[in-house]
Amino acid sequence: MTRPIASVTNPKVKRLVRLRNRRTRDAERAFIIEGYRELSRAVGAGIDINEIYSCEELFVGENEHSLIDDVTSAGADHVRLDEAPFRKAAYRDRPEGLLAVASQFDTNLKGLAVDDHPLVLIVESIEKPGNLGMMMRTADAAAVDAVVVADQKTDPFNPNVVRASIGSLFTVPLAIASTEETNTWLDANGIRPVVTTPDAPVLHWQADYRGAVAIVVGSEQYGLSESWLSTSNDRVRIPMAGTADSLNAAMAAGIILFEAVRQRSRPPGHG
Repeated sequence: MTRPIASVTNPKVKRLVRLRNRRTRDAERAFIIEGYRELSRAVGAGIDINEIYSCEELFVGENEHSLIDDVTSAGADHVRLDEAPFRKAAYRDRPEGLLAVASQFDTNLKGLAVDDHPLVLIVESIEKPGNLGMMMRTADAAAVDAVVVADQKTDPFNPNVVRASIGSLFTVPLAIASTEETNTWLDANGIRPVVTTPDAPVLHWQADYRGAVAIVVGSEQYGLSESWLSTSNDRVRIPMAGTADSLNAAMAAGIILFEAVRQRSRPPGHG
């Protein structure tokens, strides 16, 4: 067994730090997965992992070695790091001793397949990586068939997206497209968009989310673009009783998604 890397200036460590930058991630078509749960879900989803880095002194459980074996048996290289270089490379304040470099997976909308009655979440121009990650996590919990990022502002391979999603980034089908392409895809698949806007006359629990439906959520700062508001007949709002005039975008998506789950889990004719 080779000795762990001890230097914080080692080229491998420097590369891990550079992968925090989107330009590097895009150039290498690679991204970082940090943490036991996130890496476990990536392995379960068949994500192509090229390298795994470990620091045994930082392990927090008893299953890390087994997970490393699973990753290396699939062809990844295993690199051991001392604590100082691992902390240098890690994105988290409290690293867990596992970090991997994976290949970016396909996010082309044309390759996204759904069944006849899907529940889709569309998020337009979401700017905060943490919000996008939380939306992926919520979509996974609601058994959403796919998430489409329209008019992308945030890189889904950002380490904060991976972290906030707790690995749900790997379990929910994801596509990235323009708003125009997304609308064309919805029409082609017979999916009805239900858009969220504070000016809507219909409360979110009054809308019908059964059948082939896409819930469309915009950014906190600007909301949805006019193209959504002018083309959809189904517009809903979440009632606000306090002084705040908007909710966190991820929370708003969760409220409406689980109303959709409630409706879709009830037999026809039962409201």
